[in-house]
Parts: sequence; C-alpha cells; structure tokens
Amino acid sequence: MTTITTSPLSSDPSTVALDEARPVARERAAGVSATVDRIASGARDAVDRVAAAANSAAERLSGKGDELLASKDQWLQACSGYVKENPLTSLGIAVAVGYLLSRLTR
Repeated sequence: MTTITTSPLSSDPSTVALDEARPVARERAAGVSATVDRIASGARDAVDRVAAAANSAAERLSGKGDELLASKDQWLQACSGYVKENPLTSLGIAVAVGYLLSRLTR
C-alpha cells in the first residue's frame, strides 16, 4: 500500500486563494502605478505652468516698480522746482492742506 502525502500548504484553501490572487494584485498594482505616474506628470505640468505665470507676473511688477520710482523722482523734481520758484504760494498751499487735514481727522 502506497501512501501519498501532500503538503499541508498545497491543500490549504487560503494558500490556493492567495496564489490565485497574486497575479491579479500585481496587475492592479501596475495599473495603480501607471495612474499615479500619469497624475504626477499632470501635476508637474500644472506646477510648471503656474511657475511660469508667476515668473512673468514678477517680471512685469518689477518693471512697473522701476517705472513708479522714475515717475516719483520726476514728480519730486517738479515739486521742488515749483517750491523754489514760488515759495510764498507753496507755503500757502501747505498751510491750507494742513488745515484741511486737521479738520478731517477730528
């Protein structure tokens, strides 16, 4: 009489189910990995577009800042020239503006 012994692991239903589930799990993991890669690529592109837009806006603001500084200097020179040419009128304007501001802030 010959006895055939089988490994307890090969006849265990949970082991069989686990062996059958591994290829499915690998396939799903590959699908998830591809999805994550696609989302990461899209996010990277979006971040690059936002960074380019921010850089462009910063350059424009820098240019506007330079223009404002130049116009401030021009306005200051014009006011300084007016005060030198018309000292009494400038003093009267300063007093009137000071009076109006004091009335508005009460």
